Amino acid sequence: MKIIKYFGVALESIRAHPMRAILTMLGIIIGIAAVLITVGIGSGTAASITDRIESSGTNLLTVSAGSRGSSSSAALTMADAGVLLNGDLFPTVKLAAPQYTGNATLANGASTGSYQVMGTTPAYATIHGLEMSMGAFFGDAQVEANESVVVLGATVATDLFGGQEPVGKSVRIGDALFTVTGVLASSGSSGFGSSDSMVYVPLDVALGRLFNVARVRGSYTISGIGIQVNTQEDLDPTALQVEQVLRLRHGLGTDDENDFSISNQADLLEMASDVSGSLSALLGGIGAVSLVVGGIGIMNIMLVSVTERTREIGLRKALGAHDRDILLQFLIEALVLCTFGGLIGIGLSYSIAWALGLIPGLSTAVVIEPWAVMLALAVSTGSGFAFGLYPAMRATQLDPIEALRYE
Repeated sequence: MKIIKYFGVALESIRAHPMRAILTMLGIIIGIAAVLITVGIGSGTAASITDRIESSGTNLLTVSAGSRGSSSSAALTMADAGVLLNGDLFPTVKLAAPQYTGNATLANGASTGSYQVMGTTPAYATIHGLEMSMGAFFGDAQVEANESVVVLGATVATDLFGGQEPVGKSVRIGDALFTVTGVLASSGSSGFGSSDSMVYVPLDVALGRLFNVARVRGSYTISGIGIQVNTQEDLDPTALQVEQVLRLRHGLGTDDENDFSISNQADLLEMASDVSGSLSALLGGIGAVSLVVGGIGIMNIMLVSVTERTREIGLRKALGAHDRDILLQFLIEALVLCTFGGLIGIGLSYSIAWALGLIPGLSTAVVIEPWAVMLALAVSTGSGFAFGLYPAMRATQLDPIEALRYE
């Protein structure tokens, strides 16, 4: 029951010096809020990246061109993509979309900008679940006819056309005019995996007309191939089969490294998880510095409190109070200050997260996880114990006779 009694004593001491108590708790309040907000930003970023990856489906493979020290030509070709589209050789492949990406300048009147232009097929939109806000993605007939058509990302459409409707109008890509067939729905960010700043044209138009792409082994080179398999269980077997076939086609020897790479959504999710974990740890570490500063402030004020109450300590000892009673009194006071500061800091962090969520155009939400709240509360309470123990021990070491003489 002593704990309850000293809890009341601690509250009385705080009420007696409210401004000092608030200033003392301020370091803990700011520290807890800083940790929760920074970790919340990391968690929100991770959730946003994960949602973007998973929105494309979990049964996707991506084959990318890239040399890793191989002696053969480091390139994927349209012929490679044609083999992967062979249903007899790859029965587990549902859809495949070759793609070539390059940078180009787009213009509509006085509005211009440099964007990534991807040449691909209509299957790309299906594989990656692209949604249209207006118009439609170009179709097979337009691809076969080599029509100069283009699909704009949401940001590109806004940059070039402002509030006007782009569908049916022309834009200039390089020196050629293209008709806009559709505008993609906004993915909510211009970051990782976003289509907002992308431009899509038929693959053959990109290869031959826009970028004049080089040929290897008599076939146009491409940047990569997106593959959708029938089920998630088909990912690994299909990836192994694709690797074997491409190695044979590229003439790679047993000791040669692949001149291409194959990744799936699980790899991307794992990589995103690792990056977000490191980001959260870094941001949390930065915010934790505020907690240390706040804890030192608690220790400083508690030492001042011990000095101010020297006569009270001497009187209590003279009346029979044990050292453990004095220790408990000041330790509980430090714990109360830190715990209250932690609770206020948690409330402040939720308020900041809510306010940030109201900012238009801010795509990454601040996600405050329950485990982070519990950890923050535990850390604030632990800080009260760690930084309040030394002042409490100082109080127990006072000689009662000398303390009673103290002015």
